[in-house]
Amino acid sequence: MSESVESGSAPKTLTGQIAGTSSVVQVEYTSVIQAVDELIRPPTAAEYLSPGFIDIQVNGFGGVDYNDPSSSHEAIFGSIRKMLETGVTRFFPTIITGPEERIVGAIRNLLAAKRELERNRMAESNAIEAFHIEGPHISPEDGPRGAHPVQHVRKPDVNEFQRWQDAAEGMIRLVTISPEWPEAPDYVSHLMRSGVVASVGHTKASSEQIAAVVDAGATMSTHLGNGAHSVLPKTQNYIWDQLVDDRLTASFIIDGIHIPRAFIRAGLRAKGIEHSVLVTDAVMPAMCEPGPYQLGEVAVELKPDGRVVLRGGTRLAGSALRMDHALSLAVHLGRVSLREALAMATVNPARAGRIAGRVRGLATGEKADFVKFRWDDNTEHLTVVETVLAGTTVYSA
Repeated sequence: MSESVESGSAPKTLTGQIAGTSSVVQVEYTSVIQAVDELIRPPTAAEYLSPGFIDIQVNGFGGVDYNDPSSSHEAIFGSIRKMLETGVTRFFPTIITGPEERIVGAIRNLLAAKRELERNRMAESNAIEAFHIEGPHISPEDGPRGAHPVQHVRKPDVNEFQRWQDAAEGMIRLVTISPEWPEAPDYVSHLMRSGVVASVGHTKASSEQIAAVVDAGATMSTHLGNGAHSVLPKTQNYIWDQLVDDRLTASFIIDGIHIPRAFIRAGLRAKGIEHSVLVTDAVMPAMCEPGPYQLGEVAVELKPDGRVVLRGGTRLAGSALRMDHALSLAVHLGRVSLREALAMATVNPARAGRIAGRVRGLATGEKADFVKFRWDDNTEHLTVVETVLAGTTVYSA
């Protein structure tokens, strides 16, 4: 692992072309961007420069389950190193539905791993930006519940949230909740006042219930199009309700498995690029070989075709997606430009997840998180060349 940049270190520079433009820039940086200068000369190679990718929904990665309180710190460090290879520089470890002691235990273990990296002055400590709690206040009904264990689904409880937040030392930034609970509007209002983003997800809520939590302050939809019944009324349902509400930014799992091409295009057009975010919803087997794995208390399996399913069944249980591939698939399946796809993986999740210093892209004063990559127009494939986190090169191909 790399040592973090010292305060007062001499500035470094990184040069690359801005995707979708003819502009070539040289970025001067320490732990933050000091200057961005456009160069007259053309690039010496077809290499692009982007802000580092952000993933606000990662349940596990590289053979590590973030929901397991017993995951070793060394294993967590290894999973972060794997993620950095994909260009992700900031992520939200995501804890799913489970008993409170397991949720709190997972939070404490991940936070302890981050603190250990900080003590060792490793730049990788910056990768764990905040926590996302997905459940347990979701629908108990088959379909909307997804792969979450039904026995641990429960109504929203502000006191329980505060116990999570105390364990996280204030680092919980995003909570996914179903609006169908009578307590949901007051709960969302409390989250908003606490500076935490409330996201609608895993729900069978009515139009009125969704409107009530948005009025209370909910600003996101979690992996829209998933965590839903397989059959819905054709003209009025909870997916339509979220698509048409301009106050909600939607995250999408674009892996060619979770949602079909037509829905990807319709969803992106309905929300608009500015209100769309790419997430992986990655679980333990991401960047691993097919076989059996875990997602919290749930046994899952990575199939040879890339699907992650409940072991012995067919229901999807997270994904094995990586963000560099999500970007390629967004261009290929969503028919958006590379520049638009990059926005959905950089400035949009920074804004939606309230990540300070990452909302303006390559701009003076922003955090020095970068990805240098190559792009093949023929295959629509992105290859990460270098990842810089908080001013330190943490991956180089």
